[in-house]
Amino acid sequence: MAKPKQKYYVVWQGRQPGVYTDWSSCEAQVKGFLGAKYKAFPTLQEAELAFGRPAEEYIVKNVKTPKADNHAPANPSAQKKSPLSTAIRIPALCVDAACSGNPGLMEYRGVYLLDIHQNGEREEQELFRRGPFPEGTNNIGEFLAIVHALALLQKQGNSTLPIYSDSKTAQAWVKQKKAKTKLQPTPANAVLFQMIQRAENWLLTHAWNNPLLKWDTPNWGEIPADFGRK
Repeated sequence: MAKPKQKYYVVWQGRQPGVYTDWSSCEAQVKGFLGAKYKAFPTLQEAELAFGRPAEEYIVKNVKTPKADNHAPANPSAQKKSPLSTAIRIPALCVDAACSGNPGLMEYRGVYLLDIHQNGEREEQELFRRGPFPEGTNNIGEFLAIVHALALLQKQGNSTLPIYSDSKTAQAWVKQKKAKTKLQPTPANAVLFQMIQRAENWLLTHAWNNPLLKWDTPNWGEIPADFGRK
């Protein structure tokens, strides 16, 4: 059986930029890092050459296409800006949660929204995803997602990027630094309540400046972090 070919990974933007000889080392630099830029190369020489040049010469932007458009221009970067790009503060970190039942299996995630084009295509990158957790609720997921986003941005030294959520309840809980859920603890959701406690402790011991904004679903459509299960 043939051995897998060696790959070399260039990290232009991550926790520690450089050239890495295995995926696990590269992943540690870019996973969950806002705006990470990286690419694999077949030889060390190519990787070292690429590391000395701008990432944009090698990376094709990650463009999310909600639906097919046969009239869309071939080059996404040449597309006109969508009116939403003016209405929404871009770039931004968008968070959302999904729950199957109430309570039920719950998960949440955060998506970095870089731009929105005229035809609706979005440039975005998933930064984190957690779950599913048993016996959770959507409000708890939304609350944890916001706190996760705040902690991540603070760790990366970004105090200006806005955070969008479509949950007024979760935003209120964050401002009050308390998850006022009526959900009762059980052995099945014990881990979830531990996460709530950690999130509340983080809010009580940290200050943040990132704008916490409400996503205008009726006018803008579903938030980019939506799980698409409605």
